[in-house]
Amino acid sequence: LEHPGLDKAAGEEFLRETLQILLDEAVRKGTDVTQKVCEWKEPEELRELLDLELRNHGEKPERLLERCRDVINLSVRTGHPRFFNQLFSGLDHHALAGRFITEALNTSQYTYEIAPVFVLMEEVVLAKLRELVGWSSGDGIFAPGGSISNMYAMNVARFHRFPESRRKGNWALPRLALFTSQESHYSIQKGAAFLGIGTDNVHLVGTDPGGKMVPEELEREIQRAKAEGAEPFFVCATCGTTVLGAFDPLGSIADICQRHGLWFHVDAAWGGSALLSPKHRHLLAGIERADSVAWNPHKMLGVGLQCSAFLLRDTSGLLQRCHGAGATYLFQPDKFYDVTYDTGDKTPQCGRRVDCLKLWLLWKALGTQGLARRVERAFAVTRYLAQEVKRREGFQLVVEPEFINLCFWFVPPSLRGREG
Repeated sequence: LEHPGLDKAAGEEFLRETLQILLDEAVRKGTDVTQKVCEWKEPEELRELLDLELRNHGEKPERLLERCRDVINLSVRTGHPRFFNQLFSGLDHHALAGRFITEALNTSQYTYEIAPVFVLMEEVVLAKLRELVGWSSGDGIFAPGGSISNMYAMNVARFHRFPESRRKGNWALPRLALFTSQESHYSIQKGAAFLGIGTDNVHLVGTDPGGKMVPEELEREIQRAKAEGAEPFFVCATCGTTVLGAFDPLGSIADICQRHGLWFHVDAAWGGSALLSPKHRHLLAGIERADSVAWNPHKMLGVGLQCSAFLLRDTSGLLQRCHGAGATYLFQPDKFYDVTYDTGDKTPQCGRRVDCLKLWLLWKALGTQGLARRVERAFAVTRYLAQEVKRREGFQLVVEPEFINLCFWFVPPSLRGREG
């Protein structure tokens, strides 16, 4: 106890040198088109280069700095202009600064007591996202990714329809049925399995050639589920499907949900950012009729992983009632401030990352108009690439893109002109 647990002077010097490596290797080179996206190595070679073994004795700072540089240089630079895998959208310096700050402060977003700035900030950011959806009030929470946001939607919808499910579990309920399109994200299947609903009770609704859910098919699936003795309770529409970038017809789906009394969720994890653009928000017409929305700013806005909002139209405290456990050591009712600011009991999590700052800082830097321009540039790039694909020998455009995820095939000469 007579000796400090940390050598602060040496630690700060190590941080200074590490941040310089980060700036040089990850930021400058990582966004330089003349540099490689990735120095690809096979697993065995990579293990040998990195020397991943953990030993009894520590290493000198010089060696650790070399290791930091190796980690960066042997990783995939997702902010690189020529990185086109998955749904990343480049590196934004303001959002990255926000991530640095939250990592350095190392707090949890569960009570005002421990995260006063971020509790207020999250409230403002979520309210702004709800406003863009078309709601003047509501609720919400930042979740660890769109898959979990979709899972929250299923859980809240089940609790809303069957409040006893929280205590008694699925065995006390009828056989539930939920509905989503054939092009929807696989998280719907995973969520049904995780929540005990069962993947057999996920009804995949047919789509048109562009990948949009066909409302008439949804109606037929609901009727079929009822005829089989199941209890429909939840419909998930998708705005920006993973493969084809399709936007389901939300208004028609909302009509069906209203007629049958079903929870209407919109997975706009990918396409939600189009709401920022006056030119493209029509793609999500009808989203204001949803009961819940999943929206991932980390996909198109360049916020950085992870930044996923789960938004609710409900104002009755449904999130709290569905997930709250009232842990007395954390959520005491007799604190010295207004405990309604303690939002951590709205989720199944305890410790929760601060995911609002990077989006807030980016929004402050660009403004809503700047974010709209970023969205519109993405659409413009998509149109440009589609035209180039059409002109390029050996490529065939599968579907005219509504959104970023452009689909095209390379057709070998021997197969050109054939059907199928």
